[in-house]
Amino acid sequence: MAMRLGFSAWAMPAMPLADQIQLVADCGYGAIELVGGESPNALNPRTVTDAEVRDIRRRIDDAGLALPSIACHGNLLLPDPAARADEKARVVAAMDLAASLRGPDGAPCVVTMAWGTPDADDATRRRIVEAFIELGEAAAARGVVVAIEPHVGQALDLPDRVQAVLDAVGSPAVRLNFDNSHFEVMGCHAADYVPLLARYAVHTHLKDQRGIAPAYEFLVPGEGDFDYAAYLPMLAAAGYDASLTVEISKMVQNRPGYDPHEVAARSFAVLDGAVRTSGVAVAPAHKERHA
Repeated sequence: MAMRLGFSAWAMPAMPLADQIQLVADCGYGAIELVGGESPNALNPRTVTDAEVRDIRRRIDDAGLALPSIACHGNLLLPDPAARADEKARVVAAMDLAASLRGPDGAPCVVTMAWGTPDADDATRRRIVEAFIELGEAAAARGVVVAIEPHVGQALDLPDRVQAVLDAVGSPAVRLNFDNSHFEVMGCHAADYVPLLARYAVHTHLKDQRGIAPAYEFLVPGEGDFDYAAYLPMLAAAGYDASLTVEISKMVQNRPGYDPHEVAARSFAVLDGAVRTSGVAVAPAHKERHA
């Protein structure tokens, strides 16, 4: 494994999957995060066929990309049992898809959130732990990992809360999607949360940000003042060696004239510059593409 710059298909909801893969490769990235969902251009883990899975794997390989993750969120705290079971079934289906898409670097992790609210009581936090114990058992049975994504405005919005849940779950099949932007808009500092949490991380989301919750804004890398050239060595020193995946928020996508290709190219330039400035070892932009 090695750190590698990636880009998430989350930024390209209106594009067919084949075009998403091509865009990421064309911009120079070495990895793509796919999105599992039920919108028209999402990769629906409950309906994808074996033939489609083989085609996806071929396209990713031909583009010279790694597949470190599939984002597929399911709210396991819904009060209605049937709705909650349906949400869980979607995440488990994404695990099956991840196992089917296993490549040279192994199976992609499945990124999902914990939901809840920052004022969650002890009973709700126990429910989160129980839900991820169940997901961890399902993931382990399939040889994959589920990665919890912290999120501002949810129960796991602060580093210590994330650590508490991961330790309570206690499963190597339940790890962390290290999206530090959510900690940043909570007023946390990288020098504190990187040593605390990097050892749990199997995937990383990167985006820029401005302000402190509730008055905050997620941005394209380089639009804010976050110092990636200082952040990347912190991750490396903490032993992180997986993908560094740009995630473009809905806040940016909702801008008039939003162009995912322009944003992907601009993000790559910023992060590639940070890599060069920091001297951190990152795998080449992409593997040699198949002829």
